[in-house]
Amino acid sequence: MLVLSRKPNERLIIDENIIVTIVRVAGDTVRIGIEAPAEIAIRREEISPRVSRDPEELATRRRAS
Repeated sequence: MLVLSRKPNERLIIDENIIVTIVRVAGDTVRIGIEAPAEIAIRREEISPRVSRDPEELATRRRAS
């Protein structure tokens, strides 16, 4: 895991096509914005079933959806 310190309006670029922007920091809450291609699923862990990191299983799930 990479851990970084960022300030509001600072960005992170992941794999040249995903941009994470720190929108606001207030107390113990951080608001972020994520820009990514439509084919990339973005899920909050607490409301999503556990997603496998097995590439073959992920490919099967993508074909099924």
